[in-house]
Amino acid sequence: MDTDVAIIGAGPAGLALACALAGSGLRVTLLERAPEASIADPAFDGREIALTHRSQAILRELGAWDHIPMAETAPLREAKVLNGASPLALRFAPGRAGEPLGRLVPNQLIRRALFQVAATTEARLVADHAVTGLALAPQGATVTLEGGEAVTARLVVAADSRFSQARRLAGIGAATLDFGRSMIVARVAHEAPHGGVATEWFGHGQTIAMLPLNGAMSSAVLTLPPAEAEAAMAMTPEAFGAEVTRRYAGRLGAMTLAGTRHLYPLVATYAHRFIGRRFALLGDAAVGMHPVTAHGFNFGLSGADLLAGEIRGASDPGAVTGLFRYAAAHRRATLPLFVATNAVARLYSDDRAPARLARAALIGAGAVLAPVRRAIVAGLMDAAPLRAATKS
Repeated sequence: MDTDVAIIGAGPAGLALACALAGSGLRVTLLERAPEASIADPAFDGREIALTHRSQAILRELGAWDHIPMAETAPLREAKVLNGASPLALRFAPGRAGEPLGRLVPNQLIRRALFQVAATTEARLVADHAVTGLALAPQGATVTLEGGEAVTARLVVAADSRFSQARRLAGIGAATLDFGRSMIVARVAHEAPHGGVATEWFGHGQTIAMLPLNGAMSSAVLTLPPAEAEAAMAMTPEAFGAEVTRRYAGRLGAMTLAGTRHLYPLVATYAHRFIGRRFALLGDAAVGMHPVTAHGFNFGLSGADLLAGEIRGASDPGAVTGLFRYAAAHRRATLPLFVATNAVARLYSDDRAPARLARAALIGAGAVLAPVRRAIVAGLMDAAPLRAATKS
């Protein structure tokens, strides 16, 4: 097979890039190891994505937003951070207009919407084929698939997860931070109303977040040592609901499990470089964020927007000048938050006395310093203009 742009990975970032290249005249091929049925109609995976305003605008521009049922999304009106038993809370609320910080959308609905748009474009999907080889040369790249079939391309984009096999095949390393924790995500029903407020509570030996969904329902995100996480996954639904109620100190009343539970390792990654010869990294393959700031998915969409802007305007999609501009812009956008997020995550997962005092001081300072809160809210609402909104 011969193509202009080969995208490895038909997850949200890869699909968003394929959609953004529609009408460009470029031949686009998506290479995905999973079967097509699981991409077209992905199963619920427990993850609720806090989409920033910019991400919503990107999805709207791509045509995917109209495929997401608004009744299944929920406004994120406020967020607060709690530290142990301290009465102080670091609160993040939108401006005077009352516009939500973002919207919580189930991950599988975003993926399905992007697939529905991609299916209407010229992009070709090769599913159920794993990538086994990659050769990058000045004149072009060759991707070898399981079974021996080869795909030649002028540009290869890897968007195949934070544990990217394609990144390794391209000879690009990544800084990896394993937090030594596992994360359980599950929907829970509760007695008390949440008011559209997301809460992140750093307690002794655990971190628990509650993301507000529609009605008296939240997505519980419980971060624990692996052995404790495995034990919680093995509990009966009734016991798990009681366990989350206990761990959340009954703040929302009694809780009951309202769906399936999903377990994920807590690992952050940052590629040493985002580009190579006729090669680029995108999504979690470039930046795999700790979920505490909810920016990982949003960086995938903004990265696809940046890269599409460079590719569409170039006579050669694999030209080094455009790839370099993409890499520089994406690094400027992601590196400061990646470093800060990991520092905060390490601080709040450290139960030693000095760390507990430091985070209490941090929350105390943020609770009284309005400029600090306003700066963080501006980042959460992420109103930056689109870079690739106008298709040439």
